[in-house]
Amino acid sequence: MERRLAAILVADMVDYSRLMGEDETRTLAALTELRRDLFEPVVSARGGKIIKRMGDGWIVEYPNISDATASAIEIQEGLSDHEIIQLRIGVHIGDVTFQGDDIYGDGINVAARLEALAEPGQVLIFDTAHQSLDGKAVENFSGGEPHQLKNIARAVAVWRWSPTGAKATAIQGLDTGAEIEAEMGADKREPSPLADKPSIAVLPFNDISSDLSNDPENEAIADGLSEDIITALSRTRMFHVVARNSTFAYKGTSPDIRDVARQLGARYVLEGSVRRSGARVRITAQLIDCLT
Repeated sequence: MERRLAAILVADMVDYSRLMGEDETRTLAALTELRRDLFEPVVSARGGKIIKRMGDGWIVEYPNISDATASAIEIQEGLSDHEIIQLRIGVHIGDVTFQGDDIYGDGINVAARLEALAEPGQVLIFDTAHQSLDGKAVENFSGGEPHQLKNIARAVAVWRWSPTGAKATAIQGLDTGAEIEAEMGADKREPSPLADKPSIAVLPFNDISSDLSNDPENEAIADGLSEDIITALSRTRMFHVVARNSTFAYKGTSPDIRDVARQLGARYVLEGSVRRSGARVRITAQLIDCLT
């Protein structure tokens, strides 16, 4: 077992499952090209080491937070006009423990939660990482509002980098009562039974595998499932679907479901959990009608 302080970058491909379902050959070719021509060369040039590869993501270790953050930005800039692939990236510095082929620790867990909170094309970092950047790098980030993340006792400031010209997305703490600005225009309002379409909010599924394992891939599976459901429901045109960046504000919390419905203007709320044990995954979900 080895433990050390490291800067960690966690990157995940947006809508991987949907893209694979639509055109597996094209998606795999684009992903291979990304790895070969952009991701791995940038990581290597900045002194990074890929310590874990998933089908649609990576965990990368760096000797310092500046190189990790610079890599993340360079990768996102390289993908800004890509026709298929978008990434979410979280970067953090913290203790990491290596045991055989497994990796654990605060650095990885927090970076994974920041990645899950990011919008496509964004890089998210904590205030501690932001403070360590030089003046030019700091200017590229905005935000700094407190945000509550899963299994972190106090709200922490989160900073975001977005591609030039991209729509800024506000990130703030749940304790402020403010909303996350949704790209689909979801706002705070009472659910209306007279709406032409019923509205539904899909909350991030809870990863209850964390009771047994600290593998960040488990949380990525839970987040990916929630995102796939949101995408599928949006395609049916039967519902007004609350945007992901509004519902993911509740990640890691235990809110009253009817309060969530009122805050998001949703009649229905879907919540659930994912438990992974080896090759087996158990998914539990319940749909709640908040007007009854």
